[in-house]
Amino acid sequence: MLRRQPELKDSPFVLANNEKGRRVVKAVNNIAQGKGVFTGMVVADCRALVPELQLFDYDEVQPKKLLMSLAEWCIRYTPFVSIDEDGLILDASGCTHLWGGEQGYLREIHTRFKNFGYHIRMGMADTIGCAWALCHFGKNGSIIKEGKQSEAISGLPSAALRLEQSAWEKLEKLGLKTIGSFMTMPRTALRRRFGQGLLTRLDQALGAEMEMLTPIKPICPFEERLPSIEPIRTAPGIEIALKNLLAILCERLTKENKGLRKCELRCYRIDGNIQKIEIGTNRPTRNVIHLFKLFELKIQTIEPDLGIELFILEAPVVEELLSSQDALWAMSSASEAAVAELIDKLAGKIGSNAIHRYLPAQHFWPERSIIETSSLTEKPDTEWRTDLPRPLHLLPKPEYIEVSVPMPDYPPLLFHYKGIRHTVKKADGPERIEQEWWMQEGQYRDYYCVEDENGARYWLFRLGDYSSGNPKWFIHGFFT
Repeated sequence: MLRRQPELKDSPFVLANNEKGRRVVKAVNNIAQGKGVFTGMVVADCRALVPELQLFDYDEVQPKKLLMSLAEWCIRYTPFVSIDEDGLILDASGCTHLWGGEQGYLREIHTRFKNFGYHIRMGMADTIGCAWALCHFGKNGSIIKEGKQSEAISGLPSAALRLEQSAWEKLEKLGLKTIGSFMTMPRTALRRRFGQGLLTRLDQALGAEMEMLTPIKPICPFEERLPSIEPIRTAPGIEIALKNLLAILCERLTKENKGLRKCELRCYRIDGNIQKIEIGTNRPTRNVIHLFKLFELKIQTIEPDLGIELFILEAPVVEELLSSQDALWAMSSASEAAVAELIDKLAGKIGSNAIHRYLPAQHFWPERSIIETSSLTEKPDTEWRTDLPRPLHLLPKPEYIEVSVPMPDYPPLLFHYKGIRHTVKKADGPERIEQEWWMQEGQYRDYYCVEDENGARYWLFRLGDYSSGNPKWFIHGFFT
């Protein structure tokens, strides 16, 4: 959150940049505005009016960055925050009761911004157009009752409809200076004289036409919020808040026959900082105890600092999970659910990248005969091959080795791998493996299972044969 410098709160200042070879005012604070300085004036004229005026360079990118920062900060008040040209639009539906009603909701936001050093204008109505008009031209902090948009905007100037400057200037020249002066006029006459844009803006303000906006952050359908009357600074307090949110969220998931695969906890501190932790699961679940244990491993990373005033729990990834599935898995002591929960715990401690599950694939080439999957419920298309030995550890790509072979089609007497010499004491093979005819790339392979003098076992292969030239040898896997 950006704040004004303390020494500027009681001083007139403007932001200006160069325009047509002269400095022009782009933004002005309330003190300077009260002394007759306004946007668009030449800086030299402003200093003639206010000699103590302070001047700062205007950065065109900075207002956009500031609005985005303020919008992200305002997510604590509603999940729907959109950026307007010169302000923010908050959808307060279902949120105001957390602050004691609409009056308390606006009062809380106004107080927080005032403490940060900002002067803001606010308005609340059923429609975006009506709220915008009140913010810019009505009484600050106005709250319009349901269905009373017409009475609220009738006395406001035509510019309050967010019209193009040429449109509201034309309206004023014709004496239609307020919205009420033309609001009840025949629509055909208004469309013929001022275009469809006027009617669209009027309908949007009155609620006759829907207005769509894009929030800065996509709204998650499975999200729960918990505000704190007093800032939370301790780990037990965070745990209590998390348990309550998990219980509410999992109850919703149960009603909709769903389970979550990913969950995120965001903690909004009173200094504007946002602390975040997240977890993932291998199968959809709504087990509150299991989910809390996963979060418990990461709660210690949260830094409450001066205190957390809002907790938001969000499940961005959910999947179908029927109650019968939970009941069936609960009947088995070594259930799939228990395995999935064990994997979740391990992933929380050592990372999900350290855990892999493989299924057999319908290919002959060893490195293509397995596929990795992240789901415990996915079934293989074929069975694992058990008639011939296969290494416990298969290299993703065979590595070249130097060998000594007594004669063709014999296993090597010794081989060098990573600078170490291995003398072969036992060997079995060859097992010839060729590719599918539609994927033929290169020569066939003859595989050998060999054991060195230390009892270590390796899976080696020869690419091609000696009759076609000088074949190369590779190591492809390790047995126990």
